[in-house]
Amino acid sequence: MDLVKNHLMYAVREEVEILKEQIRELVEKNSQLERENTLLKTLASPEQLEKFQSRLGPEEPAPESPQTPEAPGGSAV
Repeated sequence: MDLVKNHLMYAVREEVEILKEQIRELVEKNSQLERENTLLKTLASPEQLEKFQSRLGPEEPAPESPQTPEAPGGSAV
């Protein structure tokens, strides 16, 4: 029984490490996209921004400040 438990614990730890790495990559990609979005907004003319926002439609307003969700327990993963 200990052998099964040890094997499962090892498999779970390995999966957790893979998921942590994926989270790091996604956070990095998200930051990059947010920087790019900010740059594009500063370079775009007001007319271009208005035209773009009219294409989005009223059901999808653009958030002004991104909010980072926290994991249960109050700590980010």
